[in-house]
Parts: sequence; structure tokens; C-alpha cells
Amino acid sequence: MAKVIAIANQKGGVGKTTTAVNVAASMAATKRKVLLIDLDPQGNATMGSGVDKYEVEATCYELLVEDKPIKDVIVEKTAGKYDLIPANGDVTAAEIKLMELFAREIRLRNALKPVMQYYDFIFIDCPPSLNQLTVNALAAADSVLVPMQCEYYALEGLTALMDTIQKLASVVNPQLKIEGVLRTMYDPRNRLANDVSEQLKRHFGEQVYRTVIPRNVRLAEAPSFGAPAMYYDKSSTGAKAYLALAGEILRRRDKARQSTAHAN
Repeated sequence: MAKVIAIANQKGGVGKTTTAVNVAASMAATKRKVLLIDLDPQGNATMGSGVDKYEVEATCYELLVEDKPIKDVIVEKTAGKYDLIPANGDVTAAEIKLMELFAREIRLRNALKPVMQYYDFIFIDCPPSLNQLTVNALAAADSVLVPMQCEYYALEGLTALMDTIQKLASVVNPQLKIEGVLRTMYDPRNRLANDVSEQLKRHFGEQVYRTVIPRNVRLAEAPSFGAPAMYYDKSSTGAKAYLALAGEILRRRDKARQSTAHAN
């Protein structure tokens, strides 16, 4: 069964889409079968995967609102060697339409059922707000990966996000866990970044990934070439960091499985 990871933060500009695209590509490079779901109407993860959001025949709107079969919505083998459910401006309407539908919080969870056996990992790029699309992502996910910059306001926002996740979990998905907190756009020369990083480790301990994503020009450039960083410049520090993150996620999953096996 696929492990479903929602990549979420209510704050914009924290490297959420960059993380979604690059961790999906890195995981696919380890020969895992990966599906990336773009739930953001901006469609940045779609474009960053080398897929023209204006040319796609169907998006997550058709999946969530019109009950189109998931296999008819998936774009196979993108520039990142993973499969994609795309998004574009049409998805904005899904937010309104979902309000009218029965069981609106779990439509994505139900839509994913036919392909859960096929993939190893499903990553969901959430919009930078807590709306019906994000609720659907959190209801469908096993866990949440939270990217964040090491800035003054970030800790406050992170605490609020954790509270929101816990409240949502109790209502729509009691199994939902925090997958990890990822420090993005990190500059070790910045004293504030180091201070916030230390506070993060004190507050969240093991939940903070050891892998840190640096500020990197290649990461910023890659989307305009329609490719994840590892296919734009595999020697860049950004590409290497996301490969390391994929390795860390896999190790954590294996450790969790071993713990469960021992417990049984």
C-alpha cells in the first residue's frame, strides 16, 4: 500500500512546491513508484514537472468534483519520472463546488483507493491555506511533511499549524501523524536561522529532519526549465539535499515498520 504524505504549510513561500516536486523526483530515482498530486490552483507543481497546466485534459477538479476515474486524470512519467495529477486555475472552482457535495472531506481519500496498491509513495502539494482542498489532502494522508524557513515568524506559524493538524485529525483522520519538519532555504551563515533551527530541534526533537535544504540558485531556476533540480543540475547542492531527504524518509519508514513488527 502506498504511503500518502501531504506537504503542507499555511504560510506561502516556504518551499512547499519545490519540496513536493523534488522529493517526488528523488524518490522516483530510488526506483519507487511515485504519484504527485498538485492540489494548488496555481499549478506550480504541474509546471515544475514539465507538464503544461494549460494543455492538460483533466485536473484534480475532475477527480474531486466530477468523479472522473483517477486513471483518466493521471499524467504518466513526467520530467521527474513520477506520475502526476495536475492542477490549474480550474481547481479554484473545486473549493466552492466541494462545499455542496456529500462527504466532501474524504473525496480525495476515496478517489485514491483504486491506485493505492500501485504506488509506493503518493505526495500531495497542498495550497498555502486551510481550505477544503487542504482538508481533503489531510483526510487522505498518512502523515504531513511541513517545510518551513528558519525565520522569526515561522515558529509561531508552525505551532498554529500543528494545532490545526491535530484538530483536523480528530475529526477526519485520527491516524494522521507528523511525518517531519523540513528546514528549507537554509543559510548557515545567518545567525537567526541557526537560532530558530535550534529552537525547532528543542520543540520538535526527532520530528525535525536531519537533512536541511539550502538556499540554492539551481533549485530556484529548475521550475522555469520544467524539470526537478536533479534533472536540471544533479550536482547542485539543492538536488543532493532532496536525494538525502528521500533517503531519510525511507529510513524512517523502515524503522517504523521494524518497530511495528517487533510490537506484534
